[in-house]
Order: sequence, then structure tokens, then C-alpha cells
Amino acid sequence: MSANLVPPAALPVLDLPATALAPVPGGVGDADAPRTYLVRTLGCQMNVHDSERMAGMLEQAGYRKATDADAARYEADVVVINTCAVRENASTKLYGNLGQLAALKNRREGMQIAVGGCLAQKDRSGIVDRAPWVDVVFGTHNLDALPVLLERARHNEAAQVEIAESLQVFPSTLPTRRESVYAGWVSISVGCNNTCTFCIVPHLRGKERDRRPGQILAEIEALVAEGAIEVTLLGQNVNSYGVEFGDRGAFAKLLRACGEIDGLERVRFTSPHPAAFTDDVIDAMAQTPNVMPQLHMPLQAGSDRILRAMRRSYRSDKFLGILDRVRAVMPDAAITTDLIVGFPGETEEDFAETLRVVEASRFASAFTFQYSQRPGTPAATLPDQLPKEVVQERYVRLMALQDAISAQESARQVGRTVEVLITDGAGRKDGATHRLTGRAADNRLVHLALPAHLTSTLGRDDVAGGDRSGGDLPDAVAAGDPRLADRLDDQLPRPGDVVTVQVTHSAPYHLVADSALSAGPAQAVYAVRRTRSGDAWVQREKARAGLGEEEHSHGTQPSPVPGAPVELGLPTIRRA
Repeated sequence: MSANLVPPAALPVLDLPATALAPVPGGVGDADAPRTYLVRTLGCQMNVHDSERMAGMLEQAGYRKATDADAARYEADVVVINTCAVRENASTKLYGNLGQLAALKNRREGMQIAVGGCLAQKDRSGIVDRAPWVDVVFGTHNLDALPVLLERARHNEAAQVEIAESLQVFPSTLPTRRESVYAGWVSISVGCNNTCTFCIVPHLRGKERDRRPGQILAEIEALVAEGAIEVTLLGQNVNSYGVEFGDRGAFAKLLRACGEIDGLERVRFTSPHPAAFTDDVIDAMAQTPNVMPQLHMPLQAGSDRILRAMRRSYRSDKFLGILDRVRAVMPDAAITTDLIVGFPGETEEDFAETLRVVEASRFASAFTFQYSQRPGTPAATLPDQLPKEVVQERYVRLMALQDAISAQESARQVGRTVEVLITDGAGRKDGATHRLTGRAADNRLVHLALPAHLTSTLGRDDVAGGDRSGGDLPDAVAAGDPRLADRLDDQLPRPGDVVTVQVTHSAPYHLVADSALSAGPAQAVYAVRRTRSGDAWVQREKARAGLGEEEHSHGTQPSPVPGAPVELGLPTIRRA
């Protein structure tokens, strides 16, 4: 299985600013105001999506998301940390940040701290033993219990620890507060049936449970109806989807069914397992126009001996064969991977095999990790654990190779015309232009320049303003973001719109498209296509700016899903 790790820059940082430890005037504030919440996520895409569900449940129970300014200072009545247990430093990072939150809690009357996710499932009551100021601990199988546990902790004035041993409510039936109006995560399964010796996730997430195709497609259709044009199908091993209900071809069929959804422009998925990756999935990817030319395929190691010790039921030749077949039908596909350096017993010859396979694979990028012992995994007790300095030296060599390959693969994109889905937030900027940021069809990060008349007449904050993921808007938007104007410049894109540009420069892990500023024929390679997602973004931002439109919930109250239980609602909070 794959850890499905999100690039670190995409995740919130838990380190608290010094200003967060200053006394908070007035404690929790107005007794009649809703209590505020803040969810911070560590780990994988599955955790990110779980955090959206936590936020949805809290809002249904009457909480209000903390403003961006308050969130930066951790000034919220409830702080939820959604943890990861994949890496060795996960525990150190959690308890270090809990120590900082303790100081803040002492200064904020009524504040509550909750810890959920994989590390909570693993450590259980040990979290409260080490950090007695934590109010709630809940696991991966009972996300739905969070509002009840918070209320019970307030009423009883005692920590509440509730860890279920098996899934209580399928997470996808829970209310969800989605952070994006143009793209959404959709879980097709939870849990994992693999037994990789380095991984603790199957122990913490349980056996694989598959959703029925009709439920998945209904959720996607609801997202599209609300403005989304991109979805990412999530599972610990997506291409084993369907085994539970006896259809081993179900994942390929699901991809093809996504191609029939009107208005859905981009479909992605993560992560497949090479052992279960079949040609029918490759055919479905190539023959379904809205399935993107992108594949995240975890390699982990290039040595067959190490793959065997990892209990990865494929070998390097099979892995490379899959990549060859994918590229035969999708020559421009961007392929990424996960790699582990320093697995117990790894010799220099084994490591050389990893370098060989990486060189042959031509990955666009790789999430590369130094092996760390995880208590509870078979690999933690294997002999021949490698010295840290050996692992570090090999890690540096592997990163140097992958950096060089990524630079070469990015350079091949220069001169190509790409369609970029604009994302929220600022892009890279230099002295001549203020760029916007988005993703190409193959998921490469693209920083693009606006035409000169826009960059010369609009301020930086107007065009590429700060984080608008929730809470109060920056002053620039409240004062009049040009992207919210009734009469919008045809060449000014909004988040969710698609811009056609030509790639002019490259770096190992991003592309630059300044074709809007180029002299000559390249000037024509800039076009903005308005989308329903862009319209939905405007609706949401106007609501946040108090301009009289109801905020776009994008899944806070999900449409009924066939076969889902009747929702009886969650308890609402009350003031002490």
C-alpha cells in the first residue's frame, strides 16, 4: 500500500507562533456567539479528507470555523489535531505541539483540545496520560463521535477517550466541509488488506471496506452539481476496489462510469498497488477522456530482495512493465512514486538496484523517505537495522538522482501548450509579473503570468491574494476583489477557471508559463475559459465578504446517497 503522502507545503504547519502564547483577552468571547473550531491535519490525503468531515460535523453541531487570523494564532475554542502514524517523528511532533497548546489553553478559558487520526488510534489513552490537558481522543473508526465527545468532556469536566475497534459509520455518509469548490476528494474504500512489513496503516485503518459504485457516483454527481470539475478517488489501494463485493474489474468500470458524468472534467486517483494493477485499468485510463494522464505508483524499493522483505508482492520487472504499458497508450503521462531508503538489511547492492529502477522509471517526482522503525510493524523487529548515517548518505544520493531526472522531465515540457486549472492562493512572483498558480492535466504545478495590462493595473494582493480557505476574507477582497466584479476582464481568471498557456521555463518540480507576456506569436497562447467552478468560487467569496449571497457549502449538507443510513443529526453545542 502507499502512504498517499501529501507534499509538506500542502499541509498546515502546527508550530505555534510566539503570538499564540500571549494572553487571550476575554477567553472564549461573547457567551451568545458560536464556539469556534480549528482542524489541523498531518499525513495523507485520506487524513485531509477526514479533516473535512470533522469540520462538517462540527459545523452541523453549531460550531463556526475560526477566521484565518485567529487560526494563525490558534485562537479557537476547539483545536482538533488529525494525526498520522506513518513516520517516526509523528509522535514527537504531536506531543511537542500539544505542549505548546497547553500554554495557550491556560490563557484561554473554555478551550478544548481533541486528538484524532491514526496516532490516536495507536496510542489511545496514552495521549491523555502524557498530555492530561487534552480533552478528547478519538480514532479512525469513529469520526462521527467527535461532537458528542467534546460536549461530554465539557459537561463531565474530564477527558473523553473513545477508540472503536472497527468502523462504526462509513465516513462518506458524514457531513463534510470541503475546502475547495472546484475539486474534491471522494473515498471509494477505507482500510487495507495488504501486509507490508514497514506499514502500520492496515492495523490502524482496518481491513478494506468498499463502497458500492452507485454511492460513489452519486457523491461525485452531487459535487459536480455544486460546481466541482475535478475529483480524486481515494483508497489505500484503489485498484483492489470491488474485491469485497466480488467484482475484480470494478475499478476500471468505475473510471469509465466517471467518464459519463456530465460536467466532470478531471478525474484522478490515489494510490494503486503495483501487484493489483491490471491492463483493464490502463485501458480505462487511456479511453476515458476525463481521466487525467497522471499516475502515482508506489515503488518503495528497486531491489527484489528488499521488496520480498517488505512483503510487496511484485518485483522490479513487473513494475517497469506497468510503466511501459501506461506510456504506450499515454505517452505524456506524468508518473510519480513513493520510495523508502534504508530498509533493514538493505545492502549497497540493493540500493544500487533502487537507483537503477528510478533511472529507468523517469518519475516526474518522488516522495522519498528514510526508513524509520514503527512499533507494531514486523519490520521494526527485523535484524540489520541500518545506522542513521548510512541511511542519510543513501538518501542524499537518491534525492540527487531524482532531482536531476525531475529537472530533465520538466524541461521536456517547455514549449508545450497546457490547460491549467487555477487554484486558490498566491503563485510565484518576480519583479516583472505576479503569477498565478494551478495544475496542468498531468498534475504538474504551473505558475503562469497574466497579460501585461492586468499585472500593470492590478495590485499583487488583488490578483494573487492570500489564503481564502475559510474564515474572514483578507481586506483586499472585502474591499473589492476584481475577480468578484459583475463585469470581469475576459483575461482575468478566477480560481476554478481553466487557462490555456504555453510553458516557457521549467524547474525540477514546477513549470513557468509566461506566454501571456511574450512578444510575437506566443502572445496568442493565453486564453481563459470560464467554468462553473469559477462561478461557485465567486458565490462563496461574495458570501464571505457579506455581499448578500448565501455561502456555497460545497458538501456541508451532502445529498442523500443510495443505501446510506438515515441521518438523525448530531447534538448541537450549548454554552456553559
